[in-house]
Amino acid sequence: MLYPFTFKPILKKIIWGGSDICPFKGITPVQDGIGESWELSHVDDNFSVVDNGELEGKSLDELIKTYGKELVGEKVMNRFGTTFPLLIKFIDARDNLSIQVHPDDELAKKRHNSFGKTEMWYVVKAAEGATLYSGFSQQIDANEYVERVENNTIMDVLQCYEVKEGDVFFLPAGRVHAIGAGCFIAEIQQTSNITYRIYDYNRKDANGNGRELHTGLAKDAIDYTLYPDYRTAYEEQPNEKVELVKCQYFTTNLLDIDQPMSRDFSNLDSFVVYICMSGKATIKDNNGSEISVHQGQTVLIPANTQSVIITPEPGAKFMETYIDL
Repeated sequence: MLYPFTFKPILKKIIWGGSDICPFKGITPVQDGIGESWELSHVDDNFSVVDNGELEGKSLDELIKTYGKELVGEKVMNRFGTTFPLLIKFIDARDNLSIQVHPDDELAKKRHNSFGKTEMWYVVKAAEGATLYSGFSQQIDANEYVERVENNTIMDVLQCYEVKEGDVFFLPAGRVHAIGAGCFIAEIQQTSNITYRIYDYNRKDANGNGRELHTGLAKDAIDYTLYPDYRTAYEEQPNEKVELVKCQYFTTNLLDIDQPMSRDFSNLDSFVVYICMSGKATIKDNNGSEISVHQGQTVLIPANTQSVIITPEPGAKFMETYIDL
């Protein structure tokens, strides 16, 4: 019988990584320079491994091959095959990350035989004055984009946001974006590792070389549409499901709860992922399986689960994600 799964985090030591991921997740000893924690991953060579219950030690890949639609849902499997369709991460940026864009499914399939990458960010915390980039601040076209990359003025037309805890950004494939120094972010994205680097602040490595830019590839991947605001507006409502993002790749809700909450998935036909953003809680499914979770943990609820009851300690906050086809 399947049950709620937790997984061993895949910690990525990166040159721009900060020092917040280990303390946030309660990992000791604390490691510095951890830029990313891959919480739930089916990326090649980075398969998550179960760390609870009788299936401890099994990889996400093994679970999918063994349990298929019981784990991910029949509709999800029909659409995405044996690939788990989402990658869940925490990102801690001590330095500015490069400006980048991701291709959509059509372009990624044609060029890389891969899924595209639509994603979202939830700001877990931010240093004072921390910023990120999402979208354009004025209308440009593909030719002007190339000119601005070449003459180092591309930053002049990107929309910059000063951010705080709880800010949400939806980043459909094609949207130019970058995480700035001092941002600690939870990221939900399609399972894809394809990134086109647009600009890297003219940084050089120890040998005086800049990082490769993908100007031409990015040119055709960018959505040049100008929008009035690229930040996602929502109102927090304690003990209610608050929808943050709904798209064809994932639906994400915020649950800020201080009393038990029941969630009914009997008509969903999808796995459900809970990311604990703060506090502690127990999650009990309709079969009686129960798991205790704390800040920084991610839980995968199998698709054959009918319902769960989340019983929080005060101050518990979750992001809930599933695929609603």
